[in-house]
Amino acid sequence: MKKSGHEHFKTKLGFIAAAAGSAIGLANIWRFPYLAAQNGGAVFIFTYIIFLFLLGIPILITEISIGRHGQTSVDGALYKITHKKTWKQIGKIQILTGFLISSFYSVVAGWILGYLVESFLGNISHQASFQSAEAQFQTFLATPTWTLSYHLIFIVLCAYVLLGGVKKGIEWVSKSLIPLLFLLFVFLTIMGLANLDDPKQLDFLFTPDWSKLTPRALLLALGQAFFTLSLGQGTMITYGGYLKKKENVVGSCVYIAGFDLLAAILSILTIFSIAGVNEALTHSGPGLIFSVLPVAFSRIVGGNLFAILFFVLVAIAALTSQISAMEPLICYLQEQKKWTRKASTWFCALGAFIIGIPSALSFSLFKHVTLFNQTFFDLLSFVTLNFMVPLGGFVACILAGYVWGPKNVLKELEMHMHLSPISQKLYAIYFKAIWKFIAPVLIIFILLDAFNIF
Repeated sequence: MKKSGHEHFKTKLGFIAAAAGSAIGLANIWRFPYLAAQNGGAVFIFTYIIFLFLLGIPILITEISIGRHGQTSVDGALYKITHKKTWKQIGKIQILTGFLISSFYSVVAGWILGYLVESFLGNISHQASFQSAEAQFQTFLATPTWTLSYHLIFIVLCAYVLLGGVKKGIEWVSKSLIPLLFLLFVFLTIMGLANLDDPKQLDFLFTPDWSKLTPRALLLALGQAFFTLSLGQGTMITYGGYLKKKENVVGSCVYIAGFDLLAAILSILTIFSIAGVNEALTHSGPGLIFSVLPVAFSRIVGGNLFAILFFVLVAIAALTSQISAMEPLICYLQEQKKWTRKASTWFCALGAFIIGIPSALSFSLFKHVTLFNQTFFDLLSFVTLNFMVPLGGFVACILAGYVWGPKNVLKELEMHMHLSPISQKLYAIYFKAIWKFIAPVLIIFILLDAFNIF
């Protein structure tokens, strides 16, 4: 199979849109609003922003710098820096992490696609109670043909985008859909606020409740700051490899994190203005959008239109995140195995679909098949998200702090920043502290929290 040449994003905006699209995922929409409301509102958001600068953004900068320096697949980039095969294998593990995540993420995204279709058919916005909405959701999940069909359709949609390559696929779709996503956020927020009975329900966003700043809240904010940016799974290293050498990495990363933060805050306004704070706080995760919101849509004028627009929004977030999780494997097959983009894409898509089948059936035919008292879906998501992803972030810190070395990383970062001597020293102090000490310790806390150590 003939290998196509290494691609690059055509524009800096295209790179930022693609990386922001990767970061803005389902957790922004169904997890962040719940966490913020339960843990002090404004104080949780403020704490989250602090952890973004102590952990999320520095690792994002590190991974993109690794990718831009390597200009190849994840494993190739790590090998180019270290010249050691062990690091090449570590890179392959990160590629595997993203691929495994894509296999069950597409199952959940398939639910969203299914609800979008059901919204067009008028079957979502008529639920009168949470019990009936939850029963409808469970009925869908218990229907193997429903879950598998939408799992397959979503994978094929992603493959169609990825077949276009970096410029005509990932970049074009991201530059088109991310602005639409934010327009939908703003529109739904405005319409939701117009239907909100008591605007004071949203006061928690602007009034910090310091009594809720507990150690548990700190850990939740820390975890959100890390997991929200698609770190530790090869995605950002791969996207960094498509970034031209002339681009400013630090500035781009601040924009990416900024757009992700904006999406999280707009999610709070959208969810709580439509559903109401008290109702929304009864659920976190899938239950929030599949059980709570359908009831909320039934109570407002034009509820069916609201439902359609909302699930379009969530589908966009799912699509841009899914293609970024699949791309590292596609890049690897092209760069290291000399496969064509077409062959690499369909291999990845077929693999994600097949491995995703047990996850899709974990709510129906395989719901009683467990390992360590967990279904296949729960076990795979736990291992990848709570173990493999944090380890991937930890590896980036070790590489920057002790293997590649802060001096070399900073040299890569400063290529097009034109910093003054004082600014260079401040940058060096900040990043050395982060890479060598602060970030590794914080990631260890995340790992320990996953196993309920605290």
